[in-house]
Amino acid sequence: MASDAAPANMTDYIKHHLQHLQIKVGDHPFLTINLDSVLFKLLAALVFVGLFVRVARRATPGVPGKLQCAIEMVVSFVDGLVRETFHGRSKMIAPLALTIFCLTFLMNFMDIIPVDWLPATAAAAGVPYLRVVSTADLNTTLGMAFTVFLLIQYVGLKHKGVKTFFGEFLTAPFHATGTLGKILLAPPNLLLRLIEEAVRPVSLSLRLFGNMYAGELIFILIAVMTLGATLDHFSTYLLGAGQLIAGFAWTAFHVLVITLQAFIFMTLTIVYLSMAAEHH
Repeated sequence: MASDAAPANMTDYIKHHLQHLQIKVGDHPFLTINLDSVLFKLLAALVFVGLFVRVARRATPGVPGKLQCAIEMVVSFVDGLVRETFHGRSKMIAPLALTIFCLTFLMNFMDIIPVDWLPATAAAAGVPYLRVVSTADLNTTLGMAFTVFLLIQYVGLKHKGVKTFFGEFLTAPFHATGTLGKILLAPPNLLLRLIEEAVRPVSLSLRLFGNMYAGELIFILIAVMTLGATLDHFSTYLLGAGQLIAGFAWTAFHVLVITLQAFIFMTLTIVYLSMAAEHH
């Protein structure tokens, strides 16, 4: 049920929950920082590092505990996926993939927390706005995708060398044997390669952002069902029952969504890095 401290108007309630806690470091809009997204990203990173370090230090060679067993299953799954997908040679890819999956999952998991709990707690402490799902912020997903884009270029340069790496911008995907053919096909090859490189971070970021933003919005709409309701009206109990059922059903489904989105982001990163390491 919606928080009593939330705005009584449905439109104001939705806008309030979609407003970031921001700080401005200049007059330009691009110099505005969504502070809540940054804080919850750091929180997810601290949880990830702390959890894995704790399990690694207490790992036993015998029968593992439940937490150690779960961590080992995740590590083995990611390592197997990297071995099957990435055909180059790099010790960085498996730890990178594991970090991407776990951090993305932890940031996505914040969407499972009831929408009013943390914002209401923050409001009681004097913080006017708070959005807890970092991946529902396009700045976060664009930043993650841009980092992957830079890693793609790094892996390509490392595996192919400068000459081959930049040479493929003019010789792939259309190939020609003669000098004239290579010259004629160089412009379309360059255009297609630039489009391909630009589409990768855009598609990565928008896919994750779109799914998480939609999930967050649906949770807000479910909370709106009993906004401003009074206990002396029969419709309140009907709406409350509907809200409970809808919330439970969407939460159960959304657990699959947040896991799948983390898996997709990780898998596409591995695929893109593998493509960058292969010679055309």
